[in-house]
Amino acid sequence: MPDQAPVLEIRDLHKAYGQLEVLKGVDLVAERGRVVSLIGSSGSGKSTLLRCANLLEDSQQGEILFEGEAVKWRGAGHNRRPADPAQITRIRTNLSMVFQSFNLWSHMTILQNVMEAPVHVLGRDPAQVEEAARGYLAKVGIGDKCDAWPAQLSGGQQQRAAIARALCMEPKALLFDEPTSALDPELEQEVVRVIKSLAEEGRTMVIVTHDMRLAADVSDHVIFLHKGLVEEEGAPDILFGQPKSERLRGFLSATVPA
Repeated sequence: MPDQAPVLEIRDLHKAYGQLEVLKGVDLVAERGRVVSLIGSSGSGKSTLLRCANLLEDSQQGEILFEGEAVKWRGAGHNRRPADPAQITRIRTNLSMVFQSFNLWSHMTILQNVMEAPVHVLGRDPAQVEEAARGYLAKVGIGDKCDAWPAQLSGGQQQRAAIARALCMEPKALLFDEPTSALDPELEQEVVRVIKSLAEEGRTMVIVTHDMRLAADVSDHVIFLHKGLVEEEGAPDILFGQPKSERLRGFLSATVPA
């Protein structure tokens, strides 16, 4: 694929659950080394868009492209499904997702959690993966927790372990679904610092967040979703400093601290 192709591109995506239309034709472009944040009220379609991008949810219409390669589909509408399982596995392993609820395996140590997918999904050498996993855990500030169990860690530490797990897949992009919303403010800042450091490294990221300061600090591009459509998008200084739409102005006045 050409180097100039975006890591992830979504064109005119539609997603419905029965009669409930959640996404009504959404576009998104995540260029290599750029950070895109998705903001909006609950129910606006942010997390659904992210799950469709990572092919955890099937969409009914529109295109999803990974490094210029379009996802192949069979069927149409509510019967539309990915047509090539190998392609889906390859794309998913290159778009590592970090969930709101950490999703760590409780019966594995932190190190084992981070190593699991690279070894058993990607078939990488365990010794090399262990070295990388220890490095990523140190990178997110919990290198001393390799032998701990998830239940022994705070929420912030668990989320940082989840980020290390995503990094250990060596993905082309990281997808964050409300990575700080389950944490109290003090623990939230631990995770925010890690995300900011990843942004400074030039990693490609798509972040669904309720934290407007995080979106303003780390993003190259911000998309405001409202009722399943892109209401407004642009550079963070413009979007937060000079919002054009009444809906965005109302949303920001309710969510940004004075």
